[in-house]
Amino acid sequence: MKTALFCALLLVITVSCEWVGNTPSFGDDFVTYTIKAGQHEVEKNVNTPFAASSLRFQAVFDSSCIYSAAIPENQFDINKLYGFSDCSSQHQSNSARFGWNWHEGAIHIYAYTYANGVREAKDLGTAELNATNSFKITLEDNFYVFSYHGVDTKMKRHCSGGVGIAYKLLPYFGGDEVAPHEIKIKIRNL
Repeated sequence: MKTALFCALLLVITVSCEWVGNTPSFGDDFVTYTIKAGQHEVEKNVNTPFAASSLRFQAVFDSSCIYSAAIPENQFDINKLYGFSDCSSQHQSNSARFGWNWHEGAIHIYAYTYANGVREAKDLGTAELNATNSFKITLEDNFYVFSYHGVDTKMKRHCSGGVGIAYKLLPYFGGDEVAPHEIKIKIRNL
């Protein structure tokens, strides 16, 4: 009886499982992060502890991520997607995260870091709207390794070893300007 019940449960799980790349997905297990019009931060932004040596996730940008900045130069400001603080310090001292913005008719993706208070960003390419995009940040000695579309990009890191006392960094709109309308981004941790 136990074997039959186990086999039936395994069959239900297998049939319900939708494969995305090498990762099984049981329905839509993404978290939707919403930034309200006139805000920078997502609703219920809490400092979730982070202690791993890498961060892997998938994200989906929809048409709500298309926007026009009130001041044209601000269109190139980098919005923050997802990442973590580092070196037992605040994120504007040491951190690694992916960033994004909308310009030239596309979502542009960036590696975005602070190393000892010095901010640096590198353009990593574009993302399609409504497509699942995979991202990874790995700690490697005195570098962060950003993996996007099969390409690894190294960025300087201020410390070595683990992150120390750290926290996850959730989506954030801006730069200088606040969200011009409600922005929604779906993220799934891997």
